[in-house]
Amino acid sequence: MTAPTPQKTAVVLLNLGGPDKEADIAPFLLSFFCDKNVITLPNPLRYALAAWISWRRSRGAAKKNYAQLGGKSPLRENTRAQAKALEENLLREGVDGRVFVAMRHWHPRTDEIVKEVLAYQPDKIVLLPLYPQFSTTTTASSFN
Repeated sequence: MTAPTPQKTAVVLLNLGGPDKEADIAPFLLSFFCDKNVITLPNPLRYALAAWISWRRSRGAAKKNYAQLGGKSPLRENTRAQAKALEENLLREGVDGRVFVAMRHWHPRTDEIVKEVLAYQPDKIVLLPLYPQFSTTTTASSFN
């Protein structure tokens, strides 16, 4: 009897994303507020409101808050560190797997990672949202 072939597994860590530098704050916020799960108005009203909110917040509260974090979000770096640790743990456990990081509203964007996952050709895909709670603006938006 032969041993079963191990399944190749892709784990995708889903997270919101965040700006990499001060100049990214407005585009990040625009992406977030244009999400139909965040502002439920129809376009072009949703886009107009999102553009106004992102412009205003990127010059005020968001700019000030990100300045306290060094002018950027630590989310991508933290999520990549989690992905690396998880991938190492999977390897130690004998799992043939790779861990991907997909950000909903910044880089690496989900659509970019979908292509990478498909190129990897896994037998199984595990989606792991890293949001602290279920919400239509976070987990549901990522799944959609």
